[in-house]
Amino acid sequence: MLKYTLRRFVEMLFTLFLIATATFFMLEAIPGNPLSERADRMPKQAREALYAKYGLDRPVMERYVKQMTNMMKGDFGESIVYAGQTVGKLIRTRLPVSARLGLQQMLLGVTVGLLLGILAAMKRGTVADYLVVGLTVFLISVPHLVFGLLLQKIFAGTLGWFPIIGWPEGKDLWIGGWKYTVLPTLTGCFGYIAVYARLIKTSMLDVVNQEYILTAESKGLSKGAIIRRHILRNSFIPVMTQLPLTIAMCITGSFFIENIFSIPGIGQYYVTAVNNQDLPIVLGETVLLAVLYIIVLFLTDILYVAVDPRIQLPDHKKR
Repeated sequence: MLKYTLRRFVEMLFTLFLIATATFFMLEAIPGNPLSERADRMPKQAREALYAKYGLDRPVMERYVKQMTNMMKGDFGESIVYAGQTVGKLIRTRLPVSARLGLQQMLLGVTVGLLLGILAAMKRGTVADYLVVGLTVFLISVPHLVFGLLLQKIFAGTLGWFPIIGWPEGKDLWIGGWKYTVLPTLTGCFGYIAVYARLIKTSMLDVVNQEYILTAESKGLSKGAIIRRHILRNSFIPVMTQLPLTIAMCITGSFFIENIFSIPGIGQYYVTAVNNQDLPIVLGETVLLAVLYIIVLFLTDILYVAVDPRIQLPDHKKR
């Protein structure tokens, strides 16, 4: 286990290095720079001082080496567009907003999706099955942007039940201001419903056809006991694999949804930073996303072993 963990840690560092390098040079390949609009209106001396402050007057490779060196120390630098803004401040102020939105979407979407998937599997070939399949195809085919705009028009505009934009602040950040969270939560949960409904249904149908289910039936176990002890337990292995990735994705923000509803989360700021070529912020957020996903992938491997003891990590396999 220790050897496996160390190997994965080295792989993680190398992956982060590649991601940061690719992000840096892709932003550098975009024509212009984040200071051009401001600097063009300044006197020559002031413009040169501004470029020197952020190191944009230096060669690309020199800036790359400096950026990577600072990143290894945990310093991604100050925002080029918004003075005083750093990745650390961004995480403290905006990540909780994205985390609440994502967790609400995930909890609602995954719960409803699993229930619908189980219903479709148990009622295979019936009207309920066809309705669930049709619903999942519809939900996964329509973009979040379309759902968000429709919900805004109907429930915020026409009916006036909920506010169009905004998000709870202060003491209401985590457990208050529910009227602001309803439409964004619904907009984001539809994708989870579609994914998990199809995932659990497919997994359950695969388990139902296994020989040990026939053996359990031949022993006289009731249908309810077979479903609880054998079908559901083994069907949740693929779900346990997908769930950690879902958690990582929901915590880091819903880019399009936060823009539609003007939610001050990390996702909205990420889109703004990319548009403004704000390298320190984009690089910091990209590395943050990468770290979360890599850690989640490692935990998924461990979780696999916990759920199904038959699965072994590479270092534990018999040679």
